[in-house]
Amino acid sequence: MACPTGQQHSSVRLADRFVQAIVAQSLVVVALCGGMPQCVSAQTHTWDSRHDTSRILLKVVYFVPKDRAPLPDWKDRANYYCGRLEQFHRREFQGQSTLEVELRDEPIVSRFTTEELREGDADAIFFRTLAEADAVTGVKDYEGEAFPILLVLSEINWRPLDDFYRLKPAGDHYEFEGNYRDGQHFPGATSGGARATYLARDRAGWGLVSADGWRVPYRGSDCVIYHEGVGHTVGLPHPEPGNGSVMSMGQYQGWLSESWIDPDQKQRLGWRPDGEFELTEELRLYSEFRAIPEPHVPTPGSSVKLALTWPADVRLESLRLRYQTDVAGPWIDVPVVLGDEPPSDIDLGVFDRPTPVSYRLDVTTRDGATAELWGYLQVRASRRQAPLPFNPSVDLELPDSDDSVAPESLAASGPDVDLLGLLNVEQAWSVGEWTSTEEWLESPRRLGARIELPYSPPVAYRLIIIVEPLDEPRGFIVGQRVGEHRFLTLFNFPSGDKALSAIENIDGRNVGNESTYEGPVLRRGELSQIVTTVRPTGVSMMVDGRMVSQWKGSPDRLSLGEYWSTPNREALFLGAYDCRYRIHRVTLEPLEGEGRELSVKSPAP
Repeated sequence: MACPTGQQHSSVRLADRFVQAIVAQSLVVVALCGGMPQCVSAQTHTWDSRHDTSRILLKVVYFVPKDRAPLPDWKDRANYYCGRLEQFHRREFQGQSTLEVELRDEPIVSRFTTEELREGDADAIFFRTLAEADAVTGVKDYEGEAFPILLVLSEINWRPLDDFYRLKPAGDHYEFEGNYRDGQHFPGATSGGARATYLARDRAGWGLVSADGWRVPYRGSDCVIYHEGVGHTVGLPHPEPGNGSVMSMGQYQGWLSESWIDPDQKQRLGWRPDGEFELTEELRLYSEFRAIPEPHVPTPGSSVKLALTWPADVRLESLRLRYQTDVAGPWIDVPVVLGDEPPSDIDLGVFDRPTPVSYRLDVTTRDGATAELWGYLQVRASRRQAPLPFNPSVDLELPDSDDSVAPESLAASGPDVDLLGLLNVEQAWSVGEWTSTEEWLESPRRLGARIELPYSPPVAYRLIIIVEPLDEPRGFIVGQRVGEHRFLTLFNFPSGDKALSAIENIDGRNVGNESTYEGPVLRRGELSQIVTTVRPTGVSMMVDGRMVSQWKGSPDRLSLGEYWSTPNREALFLGAYDCRYRIHRVTLEPLEGEGRELSVKSPAP
């Protein structure tokens, strides 16, 4: 049952069928050896005893269809799992089998699209993906001493699924899909999936984990990855009867550190119980450190804490806590103050709307031991009501949609441009005294403050901005351009007792036009991620994963009011209205065409 996220018993039939076949081959060895098939080698070995596994080389690759963009922090996520697997294997085999994990530095970009990779059943997807990945990595042809395994972490699920929100399209609406028990999330969506097989003739193993099994760190995702990436690839079957071990139902009960491999299965692999194995402080920390959300299902406006469990007598040097509310969004640091004793809980924050939340903690003890733990929760209006995405991915597009691709899902056509890195505040044209450090840009508190960015955008582009209001937010402005037309996107402008956001001007009308959104989107002292996507066919505005405005129309309907104009009509700019804003990031992702850097000394006429 613990196999691929979602296919349950049937999902490991590749490995199980192979095990059934090799058991018959092993009977002769068993008879000659008097029971356990260990006479082939004194070292640990595969389930059929044919290959030495005293050293295992696990090659991990990130696999992306050609029509998708890689996750910005994919390497952080993959490295986290690589470390978890190595520590678990070290603890379980006590050095009798060592696991060396190598993560490929760059993603493998498939020659196939998402739709092409999904053709056929799960087995077809598995072999199509692994054959392409092995052609790049050469695992089946590996001639070194270690037993080689190829593990593919795929960017997609086998069927349409938003794995961050845990929703799938169902007719004209979305349905929750995933393993959700007692308010906690575990991997297990039927649209996800995983496979593994032990290739005895090639002396190799192949494993595949789809997006639902690794992109979002549900409690138990690391179990799925070891189950497929190490367990089945050396021939390990599911134990009978089922239990909480990693080769059974461990993924539905907790993190990999809370699971185990059954001793009788390890002995079948050649492991010997040679007495007590003393855990190092790092392995103790790995095995006993927990961070469980309390309450399991927080509601909007309520405080969310993480209940922490520690090994006895641990002394902490540092503890870093971060969270995100968008799988492609920024990780936001939460200030942590440590006392003499390790904290029994820690504040994650208060969320003002239903949203998924991923969290991660990095710990260092005074003796130098380190640990990393990732988790996931959902803030819900009620326990049974899953949050809905404000920015549906291309996988979640419903049949009635009139746009083939959601603008926020478009892949970048070139490298990102760091616009803050290009900006020299002392040379830039500005209104008001803007200040900057190596880490941020800060606006003055005055009416109409603005500063030009020395860049002319391409035909289509996406801007990603991380902004923090230092006062009560009273209007944050992003000056934009499409074709020959300038306009702006306005966020959180006060109008009476309302906060309004809009694209302006449209047909000469400013805030209050057809694009206007009513409701606060920025909060004093809190970081927010703003994403604006500009194409010749329309403009969208998103804040913290919520779609604020999505307008379609011709660029000649857009214009910039004289109040916000700047000298260079080709340039992008930032503006503030009677509020200090600290801007931590301004990144442009080109979607079509090429932009260009501008000279600040020669504004366009």
